[in-house]
Amino acid sequence: MKIYFASDFHLGIPDHASSLKREKLLVQWLDLVCHDATEIYLMGDVFDFWFEYKTVVPKGFTRLFGKLAEITDRGVPVYLFRGNHDIWAFDYFQQEIGIELHREAVIREWNGKRFFLAHGDGLGPGDKGYKFLKRVFEFKPNQWLFRWIHPDIGTRLALFFSRRSRYANVVRDEKQISTNGGIDISKERLFDFAADFLKSDPSIDYFIFGHRHVPANLPLNGKSRFVNLGDWIGNYSYAVFDGEELKLMTYRSGEAELI
Repeated sequence: MKIYFASDFHLGIPDHASSLKREKLLVQWLDLVCHDATEIYLMGDVFDFWFEYKTVVPKGFTRLFGKLAEITDRGVPVYLFRGNHDIWAFDYFQQEIGIELHREAVIREWNGKRFFLAHGDGLGPGDKGYKFLKRVFEFKPNQWLFRWIHPDIGTRLALFFSRRSRYANVVRDEKQISTNGGIDISKERLFDFAADFLKSDPSIDYFIFGHRHVPANLPLNGKSRFVNLGDWIGNYSYAVFDGEELKLMTYRSGEAELI
């Protein structure tokens, strides 16, 4: 048994060449892990912007889609959680690639271990501004209105703002987002959310999130652990559960290493 988890690839930024380089590395990693994977979980923000029109999907990412279709055709389940950057994913991945889409958090159990899985955006206390914005984006009439914008205009407008983001600058400057940058993940909203959730359901062994881009594998109490998957912008990190233990890994230059 090997269950793989990865998140926050943000394909599309800061430019086509940089995005393609990361996409090829991601495909290489998928080709490696699919040979012993029982299941693969992509935990959100695979794309920096994604919107499905009724008859149109964004241009690009053909290598990734081909590899994912190949994996699901082999019978290996692949699951995609919607993140805050690909919140407008609907039925394309299920119909064309065979990927099961999750819009909310789920709880899974493997070999007696219980996992709470979510992208992580909008969870935890505070962050009222984003939570309001998320409701705006998920409001179906707003999605209908956006569909009336020509794809060339809507996509270019979204990518214009994406390419001005902090993460786009990180890719451009080849920086690494890590705890060395002074981020203490144990003092953030998602960690507080997990700690509070245990008060009502102490059976959870692992909380696995994306969203914050900081690789972390921290104890919550004597039994549970908080795992943040990091990203594929500066860390190229992922997690693997072998039935007994969950490890946080990184994949660079064709080699997997323990973090």
